[in-house]
Amino acid sequence: MSDNEERWQVVRRRKGRKSETSQVSPDSTSPQEPLDVRSMINRIRVLMCEIRCEDFWGKWREQFLNSGPSAVSPPAKDGDAGRHDDGEASQLWECVCYGLGSFSSSVSSRYQLAMLLLLLDTIQIAVRDCSIYDPVFTSGEINVLRELGLTVLTENEEGKRLATRPTVFYLMHCGKALYNNLLWKNWSKQCLPLIKIIGNSFDNIKQRSLARHLKQDYSYISQAVCLCQERQLPCPSDMNGIFNDTAVITFEANVLDSLPQSTWEDPPEPEYQHCPKLEIIRREN
Repeated sequence: MSDNEERWQVVRRRKGRKSETSQVSPDSTSPQEPLDVRSMINRIRVLMCEIRCEDFWGKWREQFLNSGPSAVSPPAKDGDAGRHDDGEASQLWECVCYGLGSFSSSVSSRYQLAMLLLLLDTIQIAVRDCSIYDPVFTSGEINVLRELGLTVLTENEEGKRLATRPTVFYLMHCGKALYNNLLWKNWSKQCLPLIKIIGNSFDNIKQRSLARHLKQDYSYISQAVCLCQERQLPCPSDMNGIFNDTAVITFEANVLDSLPQSTWEDPPEPEYQHCPKLEIIRREN
């Protein structure tokens, strides 16, 4: 995730007053200093409560619910088949988060982590069923994530994860290559309807990119723009840089079924030979 600010403020106004977090700046914690796990978790919990009090949260929550298990869970077969012991169909779902960034030193990353936890709670995906990875995570941050109950991946998948069950991909302000890799790995009529992406608007990516470059280097994004459904999520002005340009992106099976079979045959793996400044940290060989 990108975090351009050296030092900035998030100004909060509610009914003519400022909250306790009216001025926020990146932490002074350096990589050499041990991270206080309990203190960091408490700070994230405070941000969760703060987001819940924001006007925009209601609209995000509505979109989450419309995109979550209750909206599109496959029907159970033979009574409780496919359900866990607790009977929750939502257990069929999972969540994957890439590119969150260093939340111990980035205010925006901390807010985005708080929003991820609210997302899981809203659409009733168990925290343990959310896998998370960013190569920049420190050992202290990994301890925080594990204490929160999240599953921390140990391998850089570069976004190339095949969805074998309905999956929410939480990709806030990630590079185009990560989205492109995810689309390539799931480029079929069977897999694309399983994925729900919460991340940068594909339509806005298209508008900001030269059509020739997008088609050449990020061909799966280029094609997906015409195939997906996007629902823009609102962002208050004081949250720009944190939640701006975010959409819920889905793929409807009936749209994909209308395309010729050649659309899906032998999709080539992206190589990015013409991208000297690739917006992704590659896997070490």
